[in-house]
This record gives sequence, structure tokens and C-alpha cells, in this order.
Amino acid sequence: MATLTIKNVPPELHRKLRKRAKLYHRSMNSQVIDVLRLSLAEEPVDPEKFLAEVREARERTARETGIFLTDEDIRAAKNWGRM
Repeated sequence: MATLTIKNVPPELHRKLRKRAKLYHRSMNSQVIDVLRLSLAEEPVDPEKFLAEVREARERTARETGIFLTDEDIRAAKNWGRM
């Protein structure tokens, strides 16, 4: 296994890591490894690919249900009852 030394960790970040490690009954080292593993598990989202998938889902929904939701429809639904 490789060894990694991290220098100049801000005190607030160190405190949060220590708190999280204690919460999960881990050593600081194990907690840092888990945080790194989780943060690197997924590839960054490609905005163009994501938007293409959303558009396809919207069109598929329209074809299957006969209902086409506009951006304004979605925005209104999200905001309904928030006032």
C-alpha cells in the first residue's frame, strides 16, 4: 500500500474529519481513505450528455403519456406550495 502525507489541513476540516471518524468508529486514516474513495467513485458529469439524457426522458414521457412538460411547468411544480 502507498503512503500519503497531507500537510496544512485547515483546523475546521481536521475537526470535521475527526468528528466523522468518531461517529463511524474509524481511525482518522480510515476516514480519510473512505472520503477519498467516495469522492473518486463517480466520474464527473458531462453537462451536454446529461442534458441530452434529460431531453430524451422528457420526449419519451411525452410520447408515452401524451403530456409534455415545459421548463416553466417543472419550475411551477417545484415552487408550488413554497410561498
